[in-house]
Amino acid sequence: MLLKELSSFASPLSQGQVDKLKQLTSELSATQLAWVSGYLAASSNQGQVAASPETAAAQTVTILFGSQTGNGKAIAKELAAQATSKGFDVNLASMADYNVRQLKQETILIAVVSTHGEGEAPDDAIELHKFLASKRAPKLDQLNFSVLALGDTSYEFFCQTGKDFSERLTALGAKELLPIVECDVDYEEAAEQWQEQVLEVVEPLVQASGASVVSIDSAKSVSESEFTKQKPYEAEILLSQKLTGRDSDRDVRHVEIDLGESGISYEVGDALGIWFTNNQALVNEVLSGLSLDAKAEVTVSKQTLTLEQALTEKKELTQLYPGLVTAWAELAGNKELTAIAADKEQTRQFVLGHQLADLITLYPVEIDAAKLVELLRPLTPRLYSIASSQAEVENEVHLTVALVEDERAGQARFGGASHFLASAEEGQLVKVYVEPNKHFRLPENSDTPVIMVGPGTGVAPFRAFMQQRAADGITSDSWLFFGNPHFEQDFLYQVEWQQYLKSGDLSRLDVAFSRDQEHKVYVQHRIAEQGESIWNWLQSGAHFYICGDAERMAKDVHQALINVAVEFGGLDEAGAESYLEDLRSAKRYQKDVY
Repeated sequence: MLLKELSSFASPLSQGQVDKLKQLTSELSATQLAWVSGYLAASSNQGQVAASPETAAAQTVTILFGSQTGNGKAIAKELAAQATSKGFDVNLASMADYNVRQLKQETILIAVVSTHGEGEAPDDAIELHKFLASKRAPKLDQLNFSVLALGDTSYEFFCQTGKDFSERLTALGAKELLPIVECDVDYEEAAEQWQEQVLEVVEPLVQASGASVVSIDSAKSVSESEFTKQKPYEAEILLSQKLTGRDSDRDVRHVEIDLGESGISYEVGDALGIWFTNNQALVNEVLSGLSLDAKAEVTVSKQTLTLEQALTEKKELTQLYPGLVTAWAELAGNKELTAIAADKEQTRQFVLGHQLADLITLYPVEIDAAKLVELLRPLTPRLYSIASSQAEVENEVHLTVALVEDERAGQARFGGASHFLASAEEGQLVKVYVEPNKHFRLPENSDTPVIMVGPGTGVAPFRAFMQQRAADGITSDSWLFFGNPHFEQDFLYQVEWQQYLKSGDLSRLDVAFSRDQEHKVYVQHRIAEQGESIWNWLQSGAHFYICGDAERMAKDVHQALINVAVEFGGLDEAGAESYLEDLRSAKRYQKDVY
């Protein structure tokens, strides 16, 4: 707006001054522009400057978050609220919204960042992470910083993105206010301590500036919902219906949940957080296997409750973690488990293939209730891609849930949340909240074609996409790639896709049923077959989406796209990678993988 006014009205500034002002404002964030506006207005009214912009900038505490599942964002928002209550001027922003050119002007930077996949930066943090590692990154001798890293010790590259930020900022000359804090899945206590400590070390820097600045409470600029991970909504399950056939080797459910009068809203592409309780039979098996009294009193997060309640409502029983394997090996005094715990890869495989009940059976120990509760991780909600649009289902939210099930030594084992949802009866209550995912959105321009790749339950958000497009009357081209083992047993939402094709809402559908012929066929093979058409769609501006398994499928599809760019775009391998990276930066190549 400021630049438009400069262009539209006669200006008392020289052309050189106008050019300098344009250059300055082009580098400013929305928060900084708002401050400058207030600063100039105050200067004009008072005829003098109370504090120079350079001095005022020193008082700003910039808090950035890079968050894949929302935990980092929640910590950053809480820190921003605490800092604001102390009178600090706070600039709170997602790393995705942060102007990297502003970095050289910062004096206090607090970063909260998670690690995604195999040591990768979360979507929010990719651009900043790349910038800091590039030759374009400036010297940051004036910067003071602190990093809180979120991760999961079950993965090899624990907190890698946070470590990268800390190391790179230091290399650029910045001063670390506190040593990096690396948090595991049970991050709450460590994060609270870090918040207290970081505000303590920041306060003298803010006071030393002595500036009197306009407080822009940007902590409020991030939209908030009444219901959150910490305060979920208790919703009612309307339906849990099996989608796969009687002879399918998998159980996939269509789950419908009533949001009632909660006022909860969501966008297509968002995820739903599900708080669940552990299955009673599994709780009983753990209690019996350890010969513990269900009524024994224990303390969890300063709350006193029975051991049975703690195991049902508060503690993870279906997911192990490396620290538990190590502790269990010490308790059991078992050489085999000790050897597993000493090897990172063996530990990783053991954690993926076993639950607490298996650990108890395979490696018996003597342990009391208090020690058991201390060793177990807190129960954490599971995130599911939303499979509906509110334009279609109004006060409902739909999910596509694959029951995680296995058999070990003749004993059935299930995933915690998927079993909870698959076995839910009509009217059962479940605590839910919406986790926004702005990195998985339909194009802003409705004329833009979309290509969607969603095998298995990865098709869930594309059902939401199609509902939204149909409700909005969008007629631009759309193309779905779907895959599963068998056409007759595993074609999820088959009737709906056929109806979309018939109505013209869906332009193309390519399917890959891997086990319906001698040679296995997957979605990446269909992409290769349709390579020329896909390249033409991309050249005409199409957005490309992938949802589903990150370990294999997403990598295979990515490689198939590389091959398409090489074969039909005339690029070499490096050029093809760069092309896809450009698509990602332009938000034309988006992934929702897990």
